Amino acid sequence: MKAVVTVMPKQEVLDPQGKAIQRAAGALGHAGVQDVRQGKRFEITLDAADREKAEALLDELAEKLLSNPVIEDFQVESIEA
Repeated sequence: MKAVVTVMPKQEVLDPQGKAIQRAAGALGHAGVQDVRQGKRFEITLDAADREKAEALLDELAEKLLSNPVIEDFQVESIEA
């Protein structure tokens, strides 16, 4: 199975990389860029017996390994067989 997990800073957490990208876009003449949040995308291939087990494994990996739950949220974007 293949899955995509996206990890983003929580909305209430300052995102200095996102702000730097926003300012750089303005410097390039793109003043319409209102906000940028910078995150991480993980593409994971795994061996799981079924979708339910895959989701449980991905949730555990995302919560304990891929993200810092104090300052980041994660979302399993897709799971394909």
